[in-house]
Amino acid sequence: MKRHFKSLATISALIILANCASWNAPINAFSANPNEIKEAAFGSQASGREDVFIGLAFSGGGTRASSFSYGMLKALRDATADAENPDGLLRHVGLVSGVSGGSVTAAYYGLHGPDGVADYRSYLVQNGEKYMATGVWNPVTLIKGLSGGVNSRKTFARFLDETIFDNATFADLWTSGHATTWINASDVANATPFLFSQETFNALCSDLSKLPVSEAVAASAAFPLVFTPITLTAHQNGCDYQEPDWLTAARFNPEATSALRAYGNTLETYRDPEKVKFVKLLDGAITDNFGTTGLSVARAKAQNPYGPMSEAQAVKVSRLLFLVANAGTSTDYNWNQKIPGPGGIGLGLAIANSSMGSATRVGYDVLRLSLDAYAEDLIEWRCALSIARVRQLRGSLNGWDCEDLKLFVGQVAFDVLDAAEREKLNQIPTRLRLKTEEVDRTIAAGETATRLNPEFNGFLRAIDAVVVPADARRIGARRITPTGG
Repeated sequence: MKRHFKSLATISALIILANCASWNAPINAFSANPNEIKEAAFGSQASGREDVFIGLAFSGGGTRASSFSYGMLKALRDATADAENPDGLLRHVGLVSGVSGGSVTAAYYGLHGPDGVADYRSYLVQNGEKYMATGVWNPVTLIKGLSGGVNSRKTFARFLDETIFDNATFADLWTSGHATTWINASDVANATPFLFSQETFNALCSDLSKLPVSEAVAASAAFPLVFTPITLTAHQNGCDYQEPDWLTAARFNPEATSALRAYGNTLETYRDPEKVKFVKLLDGAITDNFGTTGLSVARAKAQNPYGPMSEAQAVKVSRLLFLVANAGTSTDYNWNQKIPGPGGIGLGLAIANSSMGSATRVGYDVLRLSLDAYAEDLIEWRCALSIARVRQLRGSLNGWDCEDLKLFVGQVAFDVLDAAEREKLNQIPTRLRLKTEEVDRTIAAGETATRLNPEFNGFLRAIDAVVVPADARRIGARRITPTGG
């Protein structure tokens, strides 16, 4: 009898704990006129040459991903930095997009730009799990995880504001004067990427400009089970919402891309109270581990040959570089060596990781195809312009060649490093707290992998870059001779 009562007491305790899961209250306030809120124009904040455009996408993977993407930024800066241009290639960066751990780097760069790069390591070596429950085998942690998520948004977001974001909002991000910045999460009901853009928030009748950047990054990094989904309210009443023209056109266009249709359908569900009252967001890596879908969608919804660039940008640009930082580790074959498993929480994590791996491969392939088609569209459009229009957009015809447009798209990953180093990097966990030596090893890997990337080096040749050798920055520079790349 005592054993029976003890079992009932245990079950009752588990039920109570399950009801105590860390559900998140909605974080977005109502706005009656969301369409009046405007973001900075795409790529308009880059401060470098008008004929050069660089876009960067940072993958998920906890602090390992944040560190690896930081290494990429350092490589871009140091490759051509000198006394006259200490920012190197960073001055040409017009777009940064981030997912999960990569979203921390993207948001930080968007807020602080090249001047903040030197200070970013101080964040990486801190304990990002400071306010989080991390005891995997703690019964309370297990029950909360199985009930929806262990940690609320107040843990990681709080840490970010205390260390690097200082309660900055999207309004601060838009007026920072640095690159266009995209933070990506996943809408788990619609199974689509969720881009923190004002256009998305228009459909929710909300003002994104007032939302803290830390909240978006926390949503982007909300790994299933570890974090409770971040919640947004779909405000459907009393709002002067205007459906974007591209959505109306896509609804009746059989040639619209599947990504564009999915995004359009998602916005439509936010206007339907029978489908969505609350939007639940989790780790952006679930649907797009590179954060590149946003660019494909932006291109598809442009309804012109040059968007998302402006006409002036598209006529002036001649060299484009898009680099994707892939901080993912190699495949885990442990379960394939025995009959049991995975099961329980391990099964949930395996499903999440499988989804992320698949999204990673597809996302990069889609990005390359989209950008290749974009370059072709740009050339065709440019060559069809009248001389008068070219002069109006460029200011002069000096150096004008409508076909002079070169695109470089590359993935920066561990695979270019030697086997011994890859093995060490693959042992670094996907967490928000790493040892200092693990952080520095991953930063160095990001720098080396970027410098060895063939697309990056082809781009340097194409812009006739003056490259400063890593071991001789004080004694001069060498010029890379163009080879037609």
